[in-house]
Amino acid sequence: MLNLSRATTFGTAFLAMAVILTAAPSLSYAETGSVSMRISKVGFIVGVGGGSGTLTFKGKQYRLSIGGVSAGTIGVASMNLVGRATNLRTAADIAGSYSVASAGLAVAGGAKVATLQNANGVVLQLQGRQVGFEASVAVSGLTISLR
Repeated sequence: MLNLSRATTFGTAFLAMAVILTAAPSLSYAETGSVSMRISKVGFIVGVGGGSGTLTFKGKQYRLSIGGVSAGTIGVASMNLVGRATNLRTAADIAGSYSVASAGLAVAGGAKVATLQNANGVVLQLQGRQVGFEASVAVSGLTISLR
């Protein structure tokens, strides 16, 4: 009976190691790129914005198109954001819808910091300055596509 217990323990340990080794390579392929964006937004209750940007990934630059909608926004603002995109396997992984819940007020300029994630697991960590006036208690959506 002792041998059956050892066999079960050994089998469980072997299975756990196999699962860990199988999952590990997929995590190691994810890489980081840098992003820069210029976004303009205008709104009264519902805001609409758009812009453009660049992803630099594996030594190449990819042009980005950015669109978005927010609820609870009043004002006109423009933002220049820079940061990094993590968990990229290919440049196409950056494409998709990102969402974030936020509350903020910027008058004639102010710092913005955001962390967003899409369905591909890509995380954008952005920071920059906003110019203009915007008051919001908003749930914002941002859509990025490669041009």
